[in-house]
Amino acid sequence: MTVTLDLDAASADVHTRRALYELSAAVVKKKKIVVVTGAGISCSCGIPDFRSSDGLYNMVKERYPDVVLKGRDLFDASLFRDTTSTSVFFSFIAELKKKIDEATPSNTHHFIKTLDSKNKLLRSYTQNIDGLEERVGLVGSSGDAAKSSGKGKNAGKLRVKEVRNVQLHGDIHRVRCIVCSAEFPCAEEHLSAFLEGTAPSCPECVSRSEARVARSARAIRVGSLRPAIVLYDEPHPLGDEIGAIQMADVSKKPDMLIIMGTSMKVHGLKQLVKDFAKTIHSSSSPAASTSSSPAKRPCKVIFVNKTAPSSEWADVIDYHVAGDTDTWVNKVLEDWKRIRPSDWEIQQTLDAVEPGFRLKKIATVGGAKKKVLKKKDENVAPEEPESHALKLDNQPPSPSKRRQKASHYDELNSSPSKRQSVASFKGVMPSDERKFLFGEKTNQVEASLENYGEGSKMDISIAELSMQDLTPDVIKDVKKAAKPPARRRAPTAKAAAKAKLAGSQSKAVTTKPVARRRPKAPVAQVT
Repeated sequence: MTVTLDLDAASADVHTRRALYELSAAVVKKKKIVVVTGAGISCSCGIPDFRSSDGLYNMVKERYPDVVLKGRDLFDASLFRDTTSTSVFFSFIAELKKKIDEATPSNTHHFIKTLDSKNKLLRSYTQNIDGLEERVGLVGSSGDAAKSSGKGKNAGKLRVKEVRNVQLHGDIHRVRCIVCSAEFPCAEEHLSAFLEGTAPSCPECVSRSEARVARSARAIRVGSLRPAIVLYDEPHPLGDEIGAIQMADVSKKPDMLIIMGTSMKVHGLKQLVKDFAKTIHSSSSPAASTSSSPAKRPCKVIFVNKTAPSSEWADVIDYHVAGDTDTWVNKVLEDWKRIRPSDWEIQQTLDAVEPGFRLKKIATVGGAKKKVLKKKDENVAPEEPESHALKLDNQPPSPSKRRQKASHYDELNSSPSKRQSVASFKGVMPSDERKFLFGEKTNQVEASLENYGEGSKMDISIAELSMQDLTPDVIKDVKKAAKPPARRRAPTAKAAAKAKLAGSQSKAVTTKPVARRRPKAPVAQVT
């Protein structure tokens, strides 16, 4: 059973005020909210709705008293069968377009955008054709931003992840050809033709027809442009894509449904609301759903409208908030700031940057980054990039930037076997020890080695040996002196025992002296 809460009685009734606060708390806690809106959320923007006493239907009757048209007939697809009703429709749409261009988004539109920016909005579905949701930043299904560009079979199809607001009845800011279904933004020349009750020709059909005539082919039919809105008893051009989006949202298990500013008379919208409500209620306990106490009923499906819903929605809608949608969303935002003030401390996104300011990211303690504005100073040199500013002073350079050495082991950190036996040469070689590769002194071996035999052979430095022409004898002596002695390996235990046994046996065996062979006498040679 639906519980009705009057916004005007909240100031005097404590129970109503408490129940409204519980609704606000439920909105704050939910994370996957589906919003369904109608013409009632745009009434405060200066756009009249369709079914009130001062709505658009009565405006048409006052302007065209001779034309007998019911309210439904004005937005029925059958009006294109008659030229008079078609002219009335074009003139009426042109006047409505002017009112929409002068309107500004209401608090309800900004509230839906707030839900999206706080990551609480699963998706928004609207019956409105004014496109005010797109002005506050919600990408609509009829706009170019939500359609894939390029060529091929996917050209012009909706990108589901980009669509944040599904326009169930089209967009008045676009026109569509009745023949080739090509869409264009509604320009000033289109609006001028609609005011006169006529429809402009489709430029796409005109260009194709002229191209066929130029190559001596038969001309094709040129279609006329009409407002890209969906009328009663008319299929939606994006019906398959919208159905796929709805099924995807149902599978994501939304946790709240908010319906605002609609009487829910259209069959398609009624079915959409019931599908979402059934999915949402299936996740709650049956005892809480059937309870008549406001404190125990779940805050799952909320209907905000001036008029009460019919008995058809008794088991679908949990709460009916009787009142203006802007008043209710303002109260929800006030309660939200009191319940969870942390959601409003830091602005997550920056709408625009004023001239003379620039954005700078600062790393906080928790690891998150926030954007701040910092005044530009023309006299101050520009700062280094963030990557250079965060580099530590004592941070070692990369291996490719390090200074190359003769050995990467130093005397302190290396092992004894890795240390250099001779200290590496530092500085400049003395002038008396310098040798020139092509100088005359390098070829005077005798002058260089005249005192070689007097002292030790190792008195000659390695630098002198490498830069002189030496004799083969000197090179042989140097190599012999530099060759390390052969290291004897210690005998193993088995080898030592074997040698000991062989020595003991040699003492016991007597050896017989071997007679030496006398050399033969030389034979005298006969001359």
